[in-house]
Amino acid sequence: MIRATAVPRPLRLGTALVGVAGIAALAGCSGGTVDAADPATSAPAASAAPSAEAGTGGSTASGTFADGTYEATGQYATPESVETVDVTLTIADDTVTDVTVTGDPQAAESRRYQAEFIGGIKDEVVGKKLDEISVSKVAGSSLTSGGFMKALETITSEARA
Repeated sequence: MIRATAVPRPLRLGTALVGVAGIAALAGCSGGTVDAADPATSAPAASAAPSAEAGTGGSTASGTFADGTYEATGQYATPESVETVDVTLTIADDTVTDVTVTGDPQAAESRRYQAEFIGGIKDEVVGKKLDEISVSKVAGSSLTSGGFMKALETITSEARA
């Protein structure tokens, strides 16, 4: 015989509210999914947080994007792991004036490709209009470009005036 124990009504309501809040928090954090079982088909996520300077010090009267410095993290999948790159981008008059990419490679091969990408990315984006940047391969690294582009999508969205 199974015996059921009644839970007082206020406790059930509190539990339901905590459950709904947890689901809402998780949904808000979700920028994409990464299927660890099949990294080649995953949809990498990106997250961004404009820096304290974002959107300050510049005019948006003639541009599409707010001047400032923005930061975002982009993920990408390799056959061995899921990797991330942190991107810091400075925009003035809709044009990229500076970019810094920092890697956190998990696999030895990723270390090499991220270093090559980081060494060549400035030449690809500095001086270009933000909405015209499309990077598919930099210095032999194509997968790192995917993480960079995810971060760039987030930055573009954040910087839209």
